[in-house]
Amino acid sequence: MRQADTHLKQILIADDDSDARFILEQLLTTAGYAVTAVENGKKALEASATIEFDLALLDVQMPGLSGMQVAEAFKGDDSLKYTPLFLITALGELEDLQRGFAHGADDYIVKPFNLAELSARISSVGRRYTGNPNPIITHGALDIDLASRSIRRDGKQVHLTLREWALFEAVLSRPGQLLSKAQLEEKLYAFDAEIESNTIEVHVSRLRKKLGPGVIETERGLGYRLGAS
Repeated sequence: MRQADTHLKQILIADDDSDARFILEQLLTTAGYAVTAVENGKKALEASATIEFDLALLDVQMPGLSGMQVAEAFKGDDSLKYTPLFLITALGELEDLQRGFAHGADDYIVKPFNLAELSARISSVGRRYTGNPNPIITHGALDIDLASRSIRRDGKQVHLTLREWALFEAVLSRPGQLLSKAQLEEKLYAFDAEIESNTIEVHVSRLRKKLGPGVIETERGLGYRLGAS
C-alpha cells in the first residue's frame, strides 16, 4: 500500500470481525496512518468523542450499533458530520449500501479487501475533502455534492443507482481525461454482477437521460470523458 495521504492522518476502524480488523489496522499503520481499531459501534462513538478522526471505516453488520447507525450518528453531530465514512461490507448488501449513501457515507470497501483499491480510494477521499469540508461541484446545470453523493439538475434532485454513480464519479474525478471502456468496467466489478458487453453503453445512456446529453462525451472506439460544463 502507498504511503499515507498527507490530508488524512487519524483513521477509525470499527469491525466486530477481529481478523478483518487486524488486517486493516496493520495495513493502514504500515502505510503511516494513526489507527484506532474498535470492535463495535458504541466504542466507535466513544473514540470519536475524544479523537478527531480524518476517516472512519465502519462495518455494516456489527451487532448492537450497526455501521449504518454509527454513520447516522456521525452525520447528526455537528462536530462529526464532515468526517469521511467508508462502509465495510460483504458482497450482496447493495440495499444496505444505498441506505448508507443516503445517510452520508462516502464510499465502501468489500471483504476480502483489495488492498491496492483501498489505498486509491482513501487517497481519493483525502483529495476530495482537502480545504473543503462539504465539497460541492457545479458542472453546467448540475450541483454535485460529493460528501452526500447527491446531485441536483436545475435545482431538482437526480437519483442515481450505485453503478451509475460509480461510473459518473470516475469521469467527474478526471476532467478532460479519456477513460476506456475497460477502465469503466473495473468500477463495476465490486458489485458481484456479470458485466455484459454492452453494460457501459447502457449505463452511460441512462446517465445522459438523467444528467443531460452533454455531460458524458463519447470518443467512438476510444472511450468516454466528462463533457464541457
